[in-house]
Amino acid sequence: MIQFLLNNRLVTETALDPNLTVLNYLRSHQQRRGTKEGCASGDCGACTVTLGKVVAGRMQYQAINSCLTLVSSLQGKQLITVEDLKQGRELHSVQQAMVDCHGSQCGYCTPGFVMSLFTLQKNTQGWNRQQAEQALAGNLCRCTGYRPIMAAAQQACEQSAEDNFTADESALVQRLQALDNREVQILEANGSRCFVPKTLAQLATLYQQYPEAQLLAGGTDLTLQITQQYQRLPLLIALEQVEALSVCSEDDREIHLGAATPLHYCYHFLAARIPAFSATLERFASLQIRNQGTLGGNIGNASPIGDCAPMLLALDARLVLQQGESLREVPLDQFFTGYRQTVLQPGEFIHSIVIPKVTVSPDFVAWKVAKRLDDDISAVFIAINIQLKDGVVAQARLAFGGMAATPKRATAAEAALNGQPLNQASIEQACAALSQDFQPLSDFRASADYRLQVARNLLRRYYAQTCGELTLTEVARYVS
Repeated sequence: MIQFLLNNRLVTETALDPNLTVLNYLRSHQQRRGTKEGCASGDCGACTVTLGKVVAGRMQYQAINSCLTLVSSLQGKQLITVEDLKQGRELHSVQQAMVDCHGSQCGYCTPGFVMSLFTLQKNTQGWNRQQAEQALAGNLCRCTGYRPIMAAAQQACEQSAEDNFTADESALVQRLQALDNREVQILEANGSRCFVPKTLAQLATLYQQYPEAQLLAGGTDLTLQITQQYQRLPLLIALEQVEALSVCSEDDREIHLGAATPLHYCYHFLAARIPAFSATLERFASLQIRNQGTLGGNIGNASPIGDCAPMLLALDARLVLQQGESLREVPLDQFFTGYRQTVLQPGEFIHSIVIPKVTVSPDFVAWKVAKRLDDDISAVFIAINIQLKDGVVAQARLAFGGMAATPKRATAAEAALNGQPLNQASIEQACAALSQDFQPLSDFRASADYRLQVARNLLRRYYAQTCGELTLTEVARYVS
């Protein structure tokens, strides 16, 4: 059973197929067809809805892709769709802004834009173009109507966010808190079952009992098996309600990141601690995806083109793995064993990620090369963490995505740098050594030759940026 608020109406569902997405639930079970399917892969934003939850006694709102969100994620939350925004007989201020600024053309994408704007207005104070661009980067308009939509964003953000939702916040918080249930919830129908544990102990016990189950964290990758490959997932264990998996902390020596921490929270938590890591997350898919996708999920799926693993490899991160009551630590560079394969044992899951502070160089950088700036997958990803002592490389950690069957450190290139002065000659030796580290594949994103050349150019770019010994003309030649 799951319970949630559909706007202000309490909904209790006892027999829903766990493979059902929120998008299809809204359209087929609730007859709310304002939310549209454009791609069913989290790329277009036409299906954007807003989820509200209680954080520190206040309502917190997030825009999500309903096409990639399974219904189990609704437990204890408020689901808001475009149909809910009207204020009595008047349009909501974000809807009125879209009208005033002529932001809607064919109209198919408009509900998604409106919901992203609504969430942006709730989460900001005043107009900030960068925040608006981040909020709307996951919403595509095929009519190319972005200029009036940005004008609508500015008008909406410059207006007060006071509306029915803020007026009813106190009562809403109490209603959602009343839905908090510490028992394991079970959602079952059509031969599929989903467990929704609340504690680490419940999760560990369930996963030992059902090691064949698939863990559902954010679901932004796993749900593609349903929406794109038309598969059924017979047994799921949802992690979102296990608060202990979303705790981030630090001490004098280490940074600890809970495996189920959403990437957007990682973005804020790491902004002052590892700025380059945080900045790179701005280019990780879209805000809707970052609100759902988790750090542990991005590692655990063992994708060779995931953006987080190369950065964590370069930072010499460790994983804390849990199986039952037992914990063990595994260096991340020993975690991946092959394409989409890891050292995880049956019933074992990622508990947290540990980053030693001593390994973080002030010159740590991470760069993503893709066909477009926002909402795209890497062709090549590089993370460079070089520690210098008196101008000599004391420790080099170079990690890549998109260059092999797994995220991987370039050990031959590292060896070419270690113990050498950081200069153009040592960088060129490292560039040459990359061919020993990688024999990349050609695919629709990039050819093997292109990937290897880009990887070398990124090393040259790092040298140009940190040492300033290359002219702007040479930098342009290297990275073009």
